[in-house]
Amino acid sequence: MNNPRAVVALLASALLPFGLLAQSPSLTIQVDHPTAAVSPTLYGLMTEEINYSYDGGIYGELIRDRTPSQAWDALRLWPMVARGDSIVNVSTDDSNGLSKALARSLRVTVTKASPASPAGVENGGYWGIPVRPHTVYTGSFYAKTDATDIPITVALQNDQTGIIAASATVTDVGSEWKRFTFALKTGEVAASSNNHFIVTIAQPATIWLNMISLFPPTYHDREGGNRADIMDKLAAMQPKFLRLPGGNYLEGDHIADRFNWKQTIGPWVDRPTHMSPWRYRSSDGMGLLEFLEWCEDLKMQPVLAVYAGYSLAGERVDPGSALEPYVQDALDEIEYVTGSADTKWGAERVKDGHPAPFPLRYVEVGNEDQFDHSHSYDGRFAQFYHAIKKRYPDLQIIATTPVKGVTPDVLDEHFYMSAAQSFSEAHHYDAADRNGPKIFVGEWATREGDPTPNLEAALADAAWLTGLERNSDLVIMNSYAPLFVNVNPGGMQWAPDLIGYDALSSYGSPSYWTQVMFSTHLGTEIVPAALANAPPRVFASVTRNDATHKLFVKVVNATSTPQSLALELAGVKKVAPQATLTTMSGKTPNATNSITHPDAVAPVTRTVPVTGPQFTQTFAPYSVNVLELSY
Repeated sequence: MNNPRAVVALLASALLPFGLLAQSPSLTIQVDHPTAAVSPTLYGLMTEEINYSYDGGIYGELIRDRTPSQAWDALRLWPMVARGDSIVNVSTDDSNGLSKALARSLRVTVTKASPASPAGVENGGYWGIPVRPHTVYTGSFYAKTDATDIPITVALQNDQTGIIAASATVTDVGSEWKRFTFALKTGEVAASSNNHFIVTIAQPATIWLNMISLFPPTYHDREGGNRADIMDKLAAMQPKFLRLPGGNYLEGDHIADRFNWKQTIGPWVDRPTHMSPWRYRSSDGMGLLEFLEWCEDLKMQPVLAVYAGYSLAGERVDPGSALEPYVQDALDEIEYVTGSADTKWGAERVKDGHPAPFPLRYVEVGNEDQFDHSHSYDGRFAQFYHAIKKRYPDLQIIATTPVKGVTPDVLDEHFYMSAAQSFSEAHHYDAADRNGPKIFVGEWATREGDPTPNLEAALADAAWLTGLERNSDLVIMNSYAPLFVNVNPGGMQWAPDLIGYDALSSYGSPSYWTQVMFSTHLGTEIVPAALANAPPRVFASVTRNDATHKLFVKVVNATSTPQSLALELAGVKKVAPQATLTTMSGKTPNATNSITHPDAVAPVTRTVPVTGPQFTQTFAPYSVNVLELSY
């Protein structure tokens, strides 16, 4: 019998003579009869460039528009600095490009300046530049001048006080482009995001600037790496995969705006940047290799999504010869990820600084191709599927919508739900067909709360996750979306989002804590668990790890009153006299976290007594709970 709902119903019927189910709300667990293995990749991450998730988010770069864009308002982020009686003019220059990819530069013409009255440009970063005490910020820029050996000074300056937190000066600026590096070390300053980065000279001259960059200390001290506080929060989730580079971000509004991976590798000066589908420009500092290193840092496996010939505005490439270059591009991308140094694209990865191939098991073809109303995905998917399988037969190929003609290994399904829908869909997969493809719930969320989910959403998320865990023989992967949001005004395009941040700090939402609780308390086998006589908004799932004799009982009490459950552990003779109960709860469903109150709703762990295989445990109102027992 492989229908989880039928197994649970049979178990409940069989155990009624024990008396517990007939008398009070109960949870009966058949510990010694697991129904299936838990997918080892059940919990992971999905990201894309939305809500300033990469630039202005997890990617550590502090300078916004570090190379001036082609937009009409390109100078908006690079206003002039004119101290004292200095005179300066700032413009963009399309005739003095840094490289073929970066054809536009900043031209800073200073006609009057002195050491007491310098002039130049400044950048406010992503709603401020964070400054912390006793911290080293590393940076670089490219510059040239029409004068001789013009010293260029860079500094971090507080917006309100005008105090310079740190500064450095580079010399030997000549008539040809040259890269300069510097370090800014702060002293005893107050932590603040109210800062600008300034670039000035102290004498008349014209200087050209490009690729101006500044990084704080990064996660694992990786050069050009990720923001440490956000990475720490992801590490706490213990994710097993990263779906990259993201959904709509993969497709782009137009074919020309797709994630063209070959333009995101190699030196920054060879990355032309591109427009994201959420109306701001991507620096492409978070390129293909950086995604893979992100996986490496968190010990995740990549789930690589390849562009499949369809973009959001409806542009598409029909199956056949026109699609073949995109299929080849996907094969090249897989080779970059997995190839040895003696392959063309494996050698490119080595040249980019990563000799070892990355592990890869899953490749997703496209994103949400159900929106392609021409129904060309059947043919497009088949063309990618056959080409990839021919060269890489062991790869598992994921389809983004049901297809005809070819059976995918895995099907990606997306759910964006209200709390009521999430509660009602908790049993969505209980009776699902086990004869088709495995399921990847690649995007899902309970859409309540702004900018991040409230407790009601977290409770509904937890109810939904009990169903995914209970059916993780079929649902092999899942990832909440969107993952990130910059909470500053103008930073959000979609709500809610799992983790919020501004320039200086970050926080996890109640739904984030649900993810942490579920992903870090997971056994290796699914155990039948029958709820009886419980209110409709109470949910449960149970897994075990028989090697460690651990049982993980997850109970969601989304009601407004405490719920006492009579627990019966069938199939075990003894249970350790103490268990660990981790609970996240709040006074109301609207309780939530924020930048100013990051821990208003957070899990609390305590020890509870266990009197034997049969005992009663009370679960708080509006609570997500994990009871960890030893047997």
